[in-house]
This record gives sequence, structure tokens and C-alpha cells, in this order.
Amino acid sequence: MTDETTPDAAAPDTIVLVHGLWMTPRSWEGWKERFEQKGFTVLTPAYPGFEIEVEALRENPDVIAKLTVPETVDHLAGVIEALPRPPIIMGHSFGGTLTQLLLARGLGAAAVVMDSAPTEGVRVTPLSQVKSLFPALKNPANRHKAVAFTPEEFHYAFANTLSREDSDAVWEKYAIAAPGEWIWAYGLIANFKPGMQETWVDYAEDRAPLLFIGGEKDHIMPPSVNKSNAKHYAKSPAITEYVEFPGRSHWICAEPGWEEVADHALDWALAHARPVAVGRA
Repeated sequence: MTDETTPDAAAPDTIVLVHGLWMTPRSWEGWKERFEQKGFTVLTPAYPGFEIEVEALRENPDVIAKLTVPETVDHLAGVIEALPRPPIIMGHSFGGTLTQLLLARGLGAAAVVMDSAPTEGVRVTPLSQVKSLFPALKNPANRHKAVAFTPEEFHYAFANTLSREDSDAVWEKYAIAAPGEWIWAYGLIANFKPGMQETWVDYAEDRAPLLFIGGEKDHIMPPSVNKSNAKHYAKSPAITEYVEFPGRSHWICAEPGWEEVADHALDWALAHARPVAVGRA
């Protein structure tokens, strides 16, 4: 048996979309439809227990409060490892952190992260980020709870480029609570704890190509955070790039003009994806 790679066989045929905190797979509905129309198989795996609808998660957020990062990464890795060939992985917000953790496991042919939350060691903390996360950080008891944004807090943190009316409509359709422990332990606090945390990656290792996409107007994960995260990979032999979209908020994956972001992400991933060797007898 010899290995031979052909252009068709080498190209990823599946895209895995990883949602972030305060969201569910519903937030990917536009991207899923757009990529499926281009002929791709598109998976939008939920975090463990998040398979139910937004409305049900609001009524009973216990699963949100109890969820851990390692079990979430393990769950997503299981989805990807079950595929016949490495997919393109795309993650938004904390889904960007999870995507980086998946790449560190050697998964994926290429990856794109949008307005990504940082992995451990990224110490850039803009004031708008502190203000955005303050609803979760203001009370230590929130570490053990599911913490939701009010419509006003959501408008500032997520959808500040939209009108308040449009932002409220987004909040009503998509927003859920987030595990307070993740925000405390894996966000701003991770950089002040001794030892390697669960969002640690080896920035010097080889892995699939990775593109960071930043939104100029993002409050909760501003461009400076994504730029710093990307620069941490400077010693890696793998491709790491950063691009910024002007006028975009943290709601970059669904605010008006999201199609341009989606198409750029896909074009970049296809252009840089690692080829898949296909065995032939």
C-alpha cells in the first residue's frame, strides 16, 4: 500500500463549528446553512448537556454551572476523531479557546477563531473586557453558578454595534447563561494561578494552520487580546495569522455583513489546510 494525495482527496470536506459562552449551536445557524450550500458537511456540536434548546437551558441552567473545560474538550475531540478525515475547525469566543486546545491535540486540518477568548499566558486585559466580564466577576459566589447577562449587559459585551432594539432581539433568541467557574478560573484569573491551567497550550509546538479574526469594535475580546494570543505562537513552525474586520463587534458571526467573515474564514482555511494523505492499495 502506498500513500497518494490528490487535490480532491486532500481537501477537508467537513467543517466543525464550536460555539462560545453565553451561546448554543443555534448561534451558527447562518454559517451552517451557508457552508452546506457550498457542499460541506457542517457539524455544530453542543457542549455536553447543551443539546437542548436555548429556552430549556434558561429554565434549568444546572448543567451550565457544573460543566468543566476538560470534559468539554474531550467531548469535542471525540466528535472530531470519529470523522473519516481531519476537518476544518472554527470557533467563536471561548469556542476559539476550545479550538486552540483541540489543535494542541493534533486535531484538524486548519482552524479559524473569531474574537477568541485567550489561552493561558495571554495577559492583555483591556478595560472594556473587564467591564464586559464584571457581571460574572463582581461576586465570588458566581464561580459556582450559571451567570447570565441582562439585555443591557449583553448589548455592551456582545452586540454594541447594533441598536439596543436589535441587540435585545439577539439576546432573546440566542443568549443563555455561562459557567461562572470558566470565567473565574480560565479567564482573567488563570494568569495569576501557579502551574499550568486547563487552557494551557504549548505555543511552540507544530499543529494545523490557525487564523485569528478580530472585530475592531469587540468589547469582551478586543483585537489586542487576539493579536497577543496570535503572537504567542511565534516560535511554532505552523502558520499563524491575524486579520481584523473593521466595525465588527463580538457578534461578528451574525451581525450584518457576517457573510464576508464566513467566506474569508473558509477561503483561508481551504487555502492553508494540511493535505490529507489517502491510502491506495
